[in-house]
Amino acid sequence: MRKILAIIFGLLFVLFAAFQYNDPDPEVWIPIYGLAAAACFMTYAGVARWWFLVIMALFYVIAAIYQWPPVFEGFLFSEVGMRSMNIEMAREAGGLAICAAVMLLLAVLSRQAAPRP
Repeated sequence: MRKILAIIFGLLFVLFAAFQYNDPDPEVWIPIYGLAAAACFMTYAGVARWWFLVIMALFYVIAAIYQWPPVFEGFLFSEVGMRSMNIEMAREAGGLAICAAVMLLLAVLSRQAAPRP
C-alpha cells in the first residue's frame, strides 16, 4: 500500500510542478512540489525515514498556515483564472495542505513498515 501511494502521489506532484510553469512565481512552486515528489519517490525506494516525512509535513503545514489568505473567498474551482488574490492564496495554501497530508500519510505507513529492533 505504501509503495503504491508513494508512486501515485509522486507522479501527481510531478504533474503539479509541471502545471506551475505558467504561474507568476514558478521558481517558488516548482521546487515545493518537486520536493514533495522527491520525498514520495524516496519513500517508494525505501530510503525515506518516517521522521524525515514528519518534518516535511510540519514544514508544509507551517507554510500552508503562513500562506492562508486574510479573507477566505473560496477556491473557485469552476474558473481557471484568478479572480482575486485571496482565491490564489487559498489555492496555494490548499496545495501545501495536500503536500502535508501526503507526507503525514507516508510517514505513518513508513513507521508501520519499519522493522522493530
